[in-house]
Amino acid sequence: MITDNQKIIILTAPSGAGKTTIKTQLLKALPERLSFSVSATTRKIREGEKDGVDYHYMSLNDFKTQIDASSFVEWEMVYPGMYYGTTVNEMKRIWNEGKIPLLDIDVQGALNVKKQFGEQVLTIFIEPPSLEVLKERLTKRGTDSTENIKTRIDKAEEELGYKKEFDLLIMNDDLQKATNETIRAVLTFI
Repeated sequence: MITDNQKIIILTAPSGAGKTTIKTQLLKALPERLSFSVSATTRKIREGEKDGVDYHYMSLNDFKTQIDASSFVEWEMVYPGMYYGTTVNEMKRIWNEGKIPLLDIDVQGALNVKKQFGEQVLTIFIEPPSLEVLKERLTKRGTDSTENIKTRIDKAEEELGYKKEFDLLIMNDDLQKATNETIRAVLTFI
């Protein structure tokens, strides 16, 4: 599926670490080189999101059918009952445009893609300054219940244990600095 000159960029981080904001700035900085890989998910659509733009929203049954059909490059049950994955067709679409896929995926998914594609992948882990700051960001975001925030913080603790397995670790204690560092790293890689 992948040739020697096809590359992949992966951003991963605990929920609320700033990954989506950095991804948006990266795509604005390199629109001719990168294209966002829209993940599939079984989670409910949030206000302001659009199917096919933010995610490909699927029912649990449809997602499992796609797993059985080997339609995913990677997939994970990130939170209980909530699946996320990157489809083979999404990757092919981007490569056919002559661009590099930018994946915004969870830690396990990122490590799975790196294992499959090796040196053709740049994995970047965006680290929050602390779990306390992360909790504050998630609370301010206002999209999750107190219970969901606790689940996300617990997951963040687990994800932080994998940060050393990534090609690059970027501390997001200053959003502009973290964004600039990410852009420089991607330019060097591509």
